[in-house]
Amino acid sequence: MSEKNSCSNELDNCNSAKETTEINLQNHWEKSYEKDTTQLGWYQESAKESMGLIAKATISKDEKIIDIGSGSSILIDDLLDVGYSNIIASDISASALQNTKNRLSEEELTRVSWMTDDLTEPTELKSLSNIAIWHDRAVFHFLTKEKDRQTYFNLLDNAVASGKYVIIATFNLTGAERCSGLPVQQYDEKGIAKFLGENYQLIEFFDFDYTMPNGGVRPYVYTLFRKK
Repeated sequence: MSEKNSCSNELDNCNSAKETTEINLQNHWEKSYEKDTTQLGWYQESAKESMGLIAKATISKDEKIIDIGSGSSILIDDLLDVGYSNIIASDISASALQNTKNRLSEEELTRVSWMTDDLTEPTELKSLSNIAIWHDRAVFHFLTKEKDRQTYFNLLDNAVASGKYVIIATFNLTGAERCSGLPVQQYDEKGIAKFLGENYQLIEFFDFDYTMPNGGVRPYVYTLFRKK
């Protein structure tokens, strides 16, 4: 899965007839990142929406932030630019993460750790602890199976420290029903809050219309929670 994360720009794959069960997810996302990343449907020139929520989380610059489904996200660059020094970028696609590595200087690379792993069948991700911010832009909505959502929650809940933060952005209730050839599940802030449960307090949320490189619009909801 990948920040991966919105609809592909090519042939409007949101309307693809393929089903998740027919797709090897690692191969699927590896092939996605063989394309020009600036033309992918989830490409961002700036991660200002996420950065705004991160700024509202009261953490120090040396606490751990993980970008789940990081892909080739510009969020990593934006975090480095403002001085965060303990960043983890995780994605199922090694090629996607390599794209980010190629953009960074040697000094910047020392401030980022890299995890190539599958959220639905995790290995390295199980070792996460003391996470101050769990950031997920458009991975969670790909988890249409209950067992995968439960695996995701267990990872998140074990990793995020008490008093720290979770940012989840998904397609909202008016958003696309498929993306990059895969089905998605739509949410509003109440649906994400229900998923996380009573131990997570909703701090802020907003709807946001993301414009894809091809001009298409994808409605999102962004949420910020604090773990009690």
